[in-house]
Amino acid sequence: MDQRVSEPAVRHFRTLFISDVHLGSKAAKTDYLLDFLRLHDADTIILVGDIVDGWRLKRSWYWPQSCNDVVQKLLRKARKGTRIIYIPGNHDEFLRAFPGMHFGGIEVASRHIHESADGLRYLVLHGDEFDVVVRNARLLAYLGDWAYDTAIVINIGLAAVRRRLGMPYWSFSAWAKQQVKHAVNFIGEFQTVVAAEARKAEADGVVCGHIHHAVIEDIDGIRYMNSGDWVESCTAIAEHADGRMELLTWNVLAGAPQPAEDSSEAQALVGSFLARHAA
Repeated sequence: MDQRVSEPAVRHFRTLFISDVHLGSKAAKTDYLLDFLRLHDADTIILVGDIVDGWRLKRSWYWPQSCNDVVQKLLRKARKGTRIIYIPGNHDEFLRAFPGMHFGGIEVASRHIHESADGLRYLVLHGDEFDVVVRNARLLAYLGDWAYDTAIVINIGLAAVRRRLGMPYWSFSAWAKQQVKHAVNFIGEFQTVVAAEARKAEADGVVCGHIHHAVIEDIDGIRYMNSGDWVESCTAIAEHADGRMELLTWNVLAGAPQPAEDSSEAQALVGSFLARHAA
């Protein structure tokens, strides 16, 4: 049964940062993201990598209508005047070959300097270049990705059982990841290295994704922000009109069900993406 509440008003922000949607993965919470995008607008939306999961699509094809709907929603926002910047991650790295290009009004960039309304400069990048496993041992990265897929399958099964029992949502994969990564202090080390990169770029802060760990905190004088993901936590970073940054969590479907939309434009764009991926 859908956990829906009464329709809230649309919120408008100066900027939204969204990462790690993993379209093409069965774990992608496309219904929650569609709900979020319908009820949140922004002058600029920055997609901070791993929006499309090319790794999983290459292994086995999975692209339901809801994936097209997400792409179509973003294209419609771009058409209505929202600036959308796409910074590829490691799962959609095939787009890194096209910096500066536009697809349906969406700009592709390897990284970006975002200036907030209060004059602060933020380095925006996915973050996988600082993950030693991904950077130096691609085979290990793929093995780790397979293990994560297994945890996601367990997560989906547990969620279904808990829902039938009337219990609240609980993420097994998030819990398992926290235990492992905290044990090796991976998250802390990642944050420190990314913050150092922001300092090197003479920025006041950094916005990244990659590790699926949403947070806003200060690290040695650098504002570190991770926008999280849309396979577990359903989070985004929002910049208000005055430059204030807020971590948003969208784990309850708030909008009314919407009729299906024409997604031919999204299908054409995705086809173009994947043709370049296969090339």
